[in-house]
Formats: sequence, C-alpha cells, structure tokens
Amino acid sequence: MAKRRGFFAELNYQAQQAEKRRLQQEAAVVRARAAAVRSAEKARRAAERAHAAAARASEAQRKAAAKAAARLHVESRLAEVAELNAGLAATLAEIDGLLAATLVIDDFVDLEALKVTAVEHPGFDPGHLATPTPPLSELVYPPEPVFVAPPAPSGMSAVFGGKKKHQAALVEARAKHEEALEGWNEQNTRRYNDYVARQEEWKQAEARRMEKLAQAEASYREECRQREADAKARNEELSRLVNDLAFDVPAAIEEYVGIVLSNSVYPDAFPVSHDHEFDLASRELTLLVTVPEPSTVPSVKEYRYVRTKDEITSAALPLRAQKERYASAVWQVAVRTLHEVFEADRAGKIHSLALTVAVERTAPATGLLERAPLVEVAADRETFAKFDLANVVPEATLEHLGAAMSKSPFDLAPADTRTGVRVRNQV
Repeated sequence: MAKRRGFFAELNYQAQQAEKRRLQQEAAVVRARAAAVRSAEKARRAAERAHAAAARASEAQRKAAAKAAARLHVESRLAEVAELNAGLAATLAEIDGLLAATLVIDDFVDLEALKVTAVEHPGFDPGHLATPTPPLSELVYPPEPVFVAPPAPSGMSAVFGGKKKHQAALVEARAKHEEALEGWNEQNTRRYNDYVARQEEWKQAEARRMEKLAQAEASYREECRQREADAKARNEELSRLVNDLAFDVPAAIEEYVGIVLSNSVYPDAFPVSHDHEFDLASRELTLLVTVPEPSTVPSVKEYRYVRTKDEITSAALPLRAQKERYASAVWQVAVRTLHEVFEADRAGKIHSLALTVAVERTAPATGLLERAPLVEVAADRETFAKFDLANVVPEATLEHLGAAMSKSPFDLAPADTRTGVRVRNQV
C-alpha cells in the first residue's frame, strides 16, 4: 500500500479540515447545542447569584432566596442535560449523515489552486530594539564661585587700624576664594570625567542595540527568503505533480488520491484512515479504509436529570439500534469513498476501484492485532457514475455491486471474501 498521506495531502488536510468543520458547525443541530450551552451557563450563573443572595439575606429573605436558589439549581441541571442531549444529537447526526455530507461537496482538487501565488510575510517587529537608548542630558556645571571682597573700612575704623584689618580680611577672603575655585575646578573635572564615562557606556549600549537590531533584520530577511524559497519549491513540486499526472505516473495518481482523501473529514466520533495503491496496467486503485470499532460510537439514547438524587443519568440506546447505526456507518463509508475517488478523478485515470472497509481489533483467539474486513467491493467508473447517490440506500448499493459484506459489523464478524467480489459481481 502507498503512504497514508503524502506531503501535499497533509498540507491540504490541515487546511480543508478547518474549513469543513466550519461548515459542519453551521448545521442546525450544532446551533441548537450552542444554544443549550448558553442556557446552561446562564442558569448556572443565576444559581450562583441566588446562593450568594441567600447567604447575605435575613431569615425570611434567606428562605425565599434558598427556594429560588433550589429552583435555579434545577433549571441549571436541566439546561446541562439539554446541552448533553444537543451534543449527543449532533454527534449522531454526523454519523448518520456520513454519505450525505460528501454529496454537497465537489471532491475534485484543483492542484493549481494549491500553488502559492503570493507569499505573505509578517511585518518586521523589532520590539524593544526599535527604541534608541535614552541619550544623556547635557552636562551642566555649577556656577563658578564669585569673589566677594570684604567691605573697606570707613570713618573712625579706617583711622584706628581698620585698613590693616581690612587688608588681612581681604587676604583671607582671597585665600578662601582660591580654595573654593580650586574645589569647583576639581568638582567639574570629576563631573566631566563621569560624564565622559557614561557617554561611552551610552555609545556602547547603543552600538549593541544597533548590532542586535541588524541581526534581527537579517534574521527577518532570511525568514522571508526561506518562505519565498519554500513557496517556490512547493510550486515546483506541484507543477511536477500536475505534469506527472498528465503522463499517468502511478506515484502522481496515488499522491492525488491522497490529497482527495485528505479532504474527507470524518466526525471525531467516527475517524477513518486510508491506504491506497494504483496499478497502471489495470487502471485500478486498491484502497483500504480503516474504520473505528463499534465502541467509539455513542451508545447513549438520551440524558436525564433525576431530581430526587440530583444526578444526571443516561438511558442506553437499544442494542439493535446500536447495531443498525454502526452497520449503516460502515456501508456509508464504503459508498462515500467510492464516490469521492471517482468524482475527484475528472480525467478518468482510475477505471475501477477495489475497496476494503475493515476494522483493526484484538483477535479474541490470539490476543494479537488483526484486521477484520467488513466490506469488500469492486466498482467500475462507468457503472458507479450512473447511480443517484442522493436517493440510494448504501447497503442496497453495495449488494447491487456484489460486495462481500459482514453479516454483523457491530460484532466485527468478517465478511466472507473467499469467492472474491468480482465473482459475486458476475453472478
């Protein structure tokens, strides 16, 4: 068998799965579930508010608040049940509509549309590196000390030794001024040296910022270059795939089928996987679809709230209904897969399809992992293209194609494939 999912199939799978899930969420049953969720949350908040009010109120008010809280609690639980039932209904609707879900979708994949026409680059965000290091404020020196001469003597003080004292005071004043001037110069020298040192630190910090900014810009340009290179390589690979498809290269046909099947998004409660291989000589695609075991499908019929026990319980779906739902899902998967491959292959590269729908399980007898085939069917393009799948019963469609089918898929009873489906088809 070929690889389960190739490079482009994986890329396409990630993109298409998100889109299909968005479309699925638009279904009415999902909207109902969302409404139930909102209702449950609203009721829960109301109950919490009522309990809080009861704690603050007087005795009479407390009784009334407690009664209201009890009522709101019941409403909250009922809303919770409604939410659970809405979710269950949504899940079951998805499983019951496996075939219908694909009929509204064109399964053809335009490979040219997968090419990157314009590479989108995020804007360059330098973050804090864009902010320059704050510059130092301008160096400001304190004012220079001013010499203030002592007042000259006057009057009688000038006659009686005043001039001599003044001269001494003047000498002392000049000495103090010189001392102050010297201290001022020393202080300014220290200020200047400190400023020069801090200026050097600023230059170094700014240089480091600019270096890191340049590195960030270089990394950004390299990332952009790599995105461009990746887009170019992807487009070249797609071009080769388109060319190889045109020349019927088996590997290219297998890759294309992988892309198609990667578009086929199944419900979370019923995941499937695909393996496939194409034979050019017979123009036949051999395809294996692995479905989950019956235990993955919900067995609950509905959820209920039991007031006397303040419990949410579930009612089991009758076993017969469980068996019918699982069998229906298996039959739908088979018809859906045939449809998706043939519809997507507009060029008619695949003339026939040999399909096996199987489940992997632990063998009861050996305890080893084994594959139990539930459906084996062969279909040719011309015959299958005539069917109106919107009006078929999948089980009847498979019987019409001469498929080998399990008598009880729910019990994982293997289909009888001993005679081969083509022999059955010819009978």
